[in-house]
Amino acid sequence: MSAAATTIPGRVRPPLAVPARPSRWRSRLASAVVVAVVVLAFWSVQIDWARLSHLPADIVRYLWLMFHAPTWAKLPEALFQTWRSVAMAWAGTVLAILVATPLSFVAARGFAPAPVRLALRGLFSLVRAVPEIITAIIILSVTGLTPLTGALALAVGGVGTLGKWGYESIEGVPGGPIEAVRAAGGSTSQVIRWGVWPASAPEFLSFWLYRFEINVRASAVLGLIGVGGIGDMLTSYTQYREWPTVGVLLIVVVVVTISIDAASGALRRRIMEGARARALDEQ
Repeated sequence: MSAAATTIPGRVRPPLAVPARPSRWRSRLASAVVVAVVVLAFWSVQIDWARLSHLPADIVRYLWLMFHAPTWAKLPEALFQTWRSVAMAWAGTVLAILVATPLSFVAARGFAPAPVRLALRGLFSLVRAVPEIITAIIILSVTGLTPLTGALALAVGGVGTLGKWGYESIEGVPGGPIEAVRAAGGSTSQVIRWGVWPASAPEFLSFWLYRFEINVRASAVLGLIGVGGIGDMLTSYTQYREWPTVGVLLIVVVVVTISIDAASGALRRRIMEGARARALDEQ
């Protein structure tokens, strides 16, 4: 009998097997690759570390130039241009909703053949991979430097995100109502209306509001290429180093963006949780 074996009255216990030490080469290789990528990124950017040390002082100086005496006379124009940016974001969101919502049902399982479904999902991924500002540069060759260019660029970007969020929400709907409608002889449109939409509508509405928040911020960035709105105004005064006016524009952008985010967030919570649930939580 082996010395490692343990003798017990009535039976013999076999020797305990020591588990093999797990291999860590994959995690080490991944860590090495990440470190190499970070080092190469810093190396290729060619950061001027000496100038970087002066960055805090430069930030304080520019904040002083912008906010110690803002040019409040530009406030009416800033508000008007901000309204144009918000209108651009709203138009882009509505166009994206009109296109992405029906495509979401086609891209979801059970409503279209697999090739069509996979092609649409690939299209959504492709659209999401292209930034809105690149899309706007492509569109402006046709529409010119107008707010319509920004709205169309935001709509194209919104189709990619809303389409993905939409078909994921549809596929998460419980199958019971859908099977009940189909068992009753309902058509595809009736399955969508009575089996899918009641359960997925809150998520769809929440996605739409969240996409509007994203478009409000993106519309300011699109102004950098001259499609109008507060971003266009901000770029112009920054180039001419009109820092007091830039300070007013930044104040307007921050206040309006925070206000829209707060209102949209409250609406999304109301949609997802309901008024009664929130009232119980506050108690």
